[in-house]
Amino acid sequence: MPKLKTHRGAAKRFRRTATGFKRKQTNKNHILTKKAPKRKRQLRGMEDVAAADVPALRTMLPTKAR
Repeated sequence: MPKLKTHRGAAKRFRRTATGFKRKQTNKNHILTKKAPKRKRQLRGMEDVAAADVPALRTMLPTKAR
């Protein structure tokens, strides 16, 4: 059976953890002037990926362990 290749787009967007995957929160890239400082501060950090999306990520990131 051939080797599984890592989906490079997914590898740049998701991080594998011990229990699942984490992703960056949305709405923090542009048009930031109209957003309140509190809102921007709360968008920092990573968030867990929804349980429904985890099986797809497992196939896209077979060995990625960052």
